[in-house]
Amino acid sequence: MRDFEGFKKGVNLGGWFSQCDYSKERLDGFIKEEDFSVIASWGLDHVRLPIDYNILESEDGSSYLEEGFARVQRAVDLCAKNSLNIILDLHKTAGYSFAADVSQNSFFDSGEMQERFYRLWMEFARRFGNRDNIAFELLNEVTDKSYCEPWNKIAGECIRRIRTICPKTYILLGGYWNNSIEALPDLPMPQDEYIVYNFHCYEPFLFTHQGAPWLGSIGMRPDFRIGFPVEASFYKEQMMDLFKELNGALKDMDGTLDARAFEVLFDRAVKLAEERNVPLYCGEYGVINTASPEDTVKWYEAINSVFEKYKIGRAAWTYRSMHFGLCDEHLKGVMDRLKNVL
Repeated sequence: MRDFEGFKKGVNLGGWFSQCDYSKERLDGFIKEEDFSVIASWGLDHVRLPIDYNILESEDGSSYLEEGFARVQRAVDLCAKNSLNIILDLHKTAGYSFAADVSQNSFFDSGEMQERFYRLWMEFARRFGNRDNIAFELLNEVTDKSYCEPWNKIAGECIRRIRTICPKTYILLGGYWNNSIEALPDLPMPQDEYIVYNFHCYEPFLFTHQGAPWLGSIGMRPDFRIGFPVEASFYKEQMMDLFKELNGALKDMDGTLDARAFEVLFDRAVKLAEERNVPLYCGEYGVINTASPEDTVKWYEAINSVFEKYKIGRAAWTYRSMHFGLCDEHLKGVMDRLKNVL
């Protein structure tokens, strides 16, 4: 399997230009210049920068917002200053959000919205393409499996258009079920040697999302806690108790859910990447701040050992706040150990 050179160990800057209130205070101050030097001091080689379309486009998409692009350019420049590469991730596009109800997503049925998406990526290509330190991620977390066929067609056309400007910029492509590793086989064959297959990993889900307040409506109790490693039988019991069904990529595993579980989980994807001669990358992985710091370190040690074994690039979710902040107060006591296993 080919390496994704320059993008081996990274961190997300979630909540800065995406999933926020878009206030000037947030956009200008959530991540500061000194944060980039901190990230570099952790031994990381890149950041993944989630960006929502509305900080770059006018409401109707007829023009671009120079102030928004200037903010992205500043992030690019601060990465370069600190010898960090950067992935520009379009986290939301007009007509689509991974966080919205499926009925609110018009993107996959609207030619107008798709053209707007293509135009925005052509603008990215003109401004940021043809640089070794920048990669593009077309869209964050396609949700429903029914979007698979239209998404593959849209992604293919977008890549074709980007290539007219920057033929050698790396482009990350993920599948349905929120970039599930199980969706990778349904991605199209890579169009060229600069395509990267992208997935997200938050398994075991009950551990990485224990007590998550946004999951209360589907069964997650705010006081629910579970450790890591965990016996698969106990994990399945808890899954049934909370959600009344077994779901997630680990639902068929037995024994102890530890590093071995990640080996099993990643094995098929690694074989697929080898068959298609495409690099493999995990754009998000992380643990909610309600988990114990010690178990958080154990989880990162386990998944990192498998990333290293298979030479899979990755970016932890996330640098600050967003319930997953690595530099937040709750992890300060273990940070010296944790930064070595990202």
